[in-house]
Amino acid sequence: MRKTVQEIAQLLHGEVVGDASVVITGVSGIKEAKAGDITFIANPKYLPLVDKTLASAIITSREVTSAAKPIIRTENPSYAFAQMIALLMPSQTRHPTGIHPSAVIASTAKVGRNVAVGAHAVIEENARLGDNTVIYAGTFVGHETVIGKDCLIYPNVSIRERCSIGDRVIVHSGTVIGADGFGFANVQGVHQKIPQIGIVEICDDVEIGANVTIDRARFDKTVIGKGTKIDNLVQIAHNVIIGENSLIVAQAGISGSTIIGNHVVLAGQAGLVGHITVGDNAIVAAQGGVTKSVPANTMVSGYPARPHAAAIKVNACVQNLPRLYDKVKELTKKIEELEARLKKQTL
Repeated sequence: MRKTVQEIAQLLHGEVVGDASVVITGVSGIKEAKAGDITFIANPKYLPLVDKTLASAIITSREVTSAAKPIIRTENPSYAFAQMIALLMPSQTRHPTGIHPSAVIASTAKVGRNVAVGAHAVIEENARLGDNTVIYAGTFVGHETVIGKDCLIYPNVSIRERCSIGDRVIVHSGTVIGADGFGFANVQGVHQKIPQIGIVEICDDVEIGANVTIDRARFDKTVIGKGTKIDNLVQIAHNVIIGENSLIVAQAGISGSTIIGNHVVLAGQAGLVGHITVGDNAIVAAQGGVTKSVPANTMVSGYPARPHAAAIKVNACVQNLPRLYDKVKELTKKIEELEARLKKQTL
């Protein structure tokens, strides 16, 4: 990579402030950058580093108007930085090509054009793989499962029977799609398994992180909506429906039959009980424990989760408990002293 700041700005449709002729030879994070690198700032808390970083140029938001070195002002610096890397430093990842001799593909399976299947992958009866889809080594695709076009399924993914995967879906290693939902009936003290005969439906442009578990529905289907992105180590139970373009962050857990709207954010370790609804554009903060439905356009936090402003007040009160305890102890002592005096006066 060797581009001037001006050339990079033109690629990103950004505005240069400062010397546009500076030559860029690498990319890096703002703390790690050295001379010749370009970096970016998306989080306002890193703004003090603008004049401290060794980087030769910085991609910033429109709000930044000047700096000690050249900046490229953009609408979304994080996305602009990602675009620049994609354009100037293409990924070195080499996906499998062709069908590996050790792959096991049922005679009734339908494999599209330019599909790759890695070593020891298993494609069961009547499964279908769309054009240009890549199945890495050790992956299992159950019978009658359909995977769309241009999908990327990394090693050791298990996609159970009859599931449906849309186009341009990415699934990272260790994920299990379509395992049985956690359903049991207590019969005379014994937990009897309830059959889970539904499916999982993953819509177009979804990305699923590593070691995610998405359970099949008891009857109908568990649904992940178009464009939704799921981080690592997330548990999604049976009959959950997640809308479009939502973000589910690491270690979140969603109990059965919960409905998540469009553009919802569930932050890390959020936990949701079953049979509730989270409205469009809602945000559940990290470690939020959601015990009842959340209205649209609302941010909740804490346990039990409540509107964020109320949760902050509750937390502030909790932080004051040691001081309040000491105050109550002091007042109790004074009351006891006053009562002792009054008792003496009445004798």
